[in-house]
Amino acid sequence: MSDKKVGLFKRALNFLAKLANGLRTLISIGFVILFLVFIGGMFADNLEPLPDRGALYLAPSGILVDQRAYVPPLDQLLSDQSAMYAETVVRDIIKALNSASKDQRITHLVIDTDYLEGAGIAKLEEISGALMNFKATDKPIIAIGDNFTQAQYFLAAHADHIMLNPMGSVMLNGFGAYRNYFKDALDKLKVNIHIFRAGTYKSAIEPFSRNAMSVQSKAENSDRVNRLWHYYSSTVESLRNLDKGSVDNYANNLHLNAQALGGDLSQLAQQQGLVDQLASRSEILDYLNAQIPGTEDEFDHVDMATYLMHIEYEELVAAAAAPSDKVVVVVAKGTILDGDQPEGTIGGDTLAYILNDLDNDPQIKAVVLRIDSPGGSAFAAEIIRDAIGKITERDIPLVVSMGSYAASGGYWIAAEADSILAMSTTITGSIGVYGMIPTVEDSLAALGIYTDGVGSTDIAGIMRPDRPLSQQTKTLFQSSVEHIYDRFIKLVANGRSTTAEAVDQIAQGRVWTGQQALELGLVDQLGGLNDAIQVAAELAEIDQYRVEYPSRILSPQELLVQQLTQNISASLAGLGLQPAQLSTELSTGLLSRARSALSPLTKLSEFNDPRGIYLHCDNCPI
Repeated sequence: MSDKKVGLFKRALNFLAKLANGLRTLISIGFVILFLVFIGGMFADNLEPLPDRGALYLAPSGILVDQRAYVPPLDQLLSDQSAMYAETVVRDIIKALNSASKDQRITHLVIDTDYLEGAGIAKLEEISGALMNFKATDKPIIAIGDNFTQAQYFLAAHADHIMLNPMGSVMLNGFGAYRNYFKDALDKLKVNIHIFRAGTYKSAIEPFSRNAMSVQSKAENSDRVNRLWHYYSSTVESLRNLDKGSVDNYANNLHLNAQALGGDLSQLAQQQGLVDQLASRSEILDYLNAQIPGTEDEFDHVDMATYLMHIEYEELVAAAAAPSDKVVVVVAKGTILDGDQPEGTIGGDTLAYILNDLDNDPQIKAVVLRIDSPGGSAFAAEIIRDAIGKITERDIPLVVSMGSYAASGGYWIAAEADSILAMSTTITGSIGVYGMIPTVEDSLAALGIYTDGVGSTDIAGIMRPDRPLSQQTKTLFQSSVEHIYDRFIKLVANGRSTTAEAVDQIAQGRVWTGQQALELGLVDQLGGLNDAIQVAAELAEIDQYRVEYPSRILSPQELLVQQLTQNISASLAGLGLQPAQLSTELSTGLLSRARSALSPLTKLSEFNDPRGIYLHCDNCPI
């Protein structure tokens, strides 16, 4: 047989083999889908009915976020129950509150803050708007807690009646901006840090080059935390009808006032007007039973998750008559990294794919990009900005909604939007660039290890961390950083319809609050996500529309495991079991294999820009 015939025969066999594998995969997927449908049908009726009249029980857990971080489905199923509620999505809270304010079935709101672990001030500000809308309906709001942290108390302060455990406290301690500095430690380890930056106030590199905060950074951070604290304290004083300066006085004199009361912090909180009643858990339950409609044993209520499922089901039923026009909200949450990344971080390629995929849906009339990011990789940020440009080229309005922060690389991807909205306490700006290269030639020399050799050019091996950084390399990196900064200034100037010189005056790495950014022209108006959606619809000139939240497309394996996990969780719930209980019934071998199978989905380490140049605000979160 000739070589040509042999080649054709081999290709035919390969084609048949691939066809057989494809058919086998399709058959397997078909069986799994049938199994999932069967399991889902068994437990489709698990949704608890809403009470005819009762309270919405709002108990946010974990950290308040704009998007939950990705957790492999089997990890969700097998983890401890508390780990499954480590984050609460802000828009879920706002949707529940806005729906409940108009829902005649909801007579009261009970805020239980004990499970809330933390929240950025901008997210609290956004939820505050929804709480004020609910409050305007005159439906009573009751807040309960064993203790109140600063974030917890901000939500509780909106209540008509606040109840604190007699063994508890209200800890209001202000905002701070502190971090560790490593210069002496690096010197002792003989690690050489080579820093390149553009922007006088770009302080991300200070921990590696100093032992203390610089004068410029200290002044900027002090101004920012004082502005944010003023918002917090003045809002609480207004909600609680306290004299101006009461919250400052409470925080600054907490130790003296507590001592005067023998260390009774709950009594101090009541004396200072921060809470209305001290009550044990059983007394709180008795109070709720007396105030809210229900049976003799317990007041009628519905938790937020169940309430949202009912609202979404009602929306689904009404979807047949829903408008065809769409406003889509794309969430960009976390550090900006190169390549594909799971939820909780922003993958340049991942987010660009989501944005590019919007081109396939003619019903999309406007796009809202929700940014909650301190920035990151300059290269990845540019990949995202390029994808945004494709949307605006099609004359589709694109509006940016800023969350807790949209700084540095977060502002890079926001700058050219048709409109930018931020909360007054959002952290933004930080228009600056830096790069950093550590070398360990002195560390190795101290151990008696040296590097030597030859290269065909003067710059061969310039990125070896075991060699001193050459002057050529330093010049190359500094010029690259300055080039990226120049691009940053120009794209902001273009997006904000101003000059590069004017942008440079407010750039240089400076960080601004949303209120300051409005005054400086870096944002167009103050408002939350719902406000941004409304602005997008107005720009698109549409009155009737539905809102969708596109997300990363899961692989077939992820999708199957996710669906299976959800159905098993529903099955266990129907049996009165918690998902974590299942782990005790599974063998160690199965657990090991499951983790191994999902290990490729774990996120990559941060700061993976291919050129080592970053648009990152290191001290943005408050």
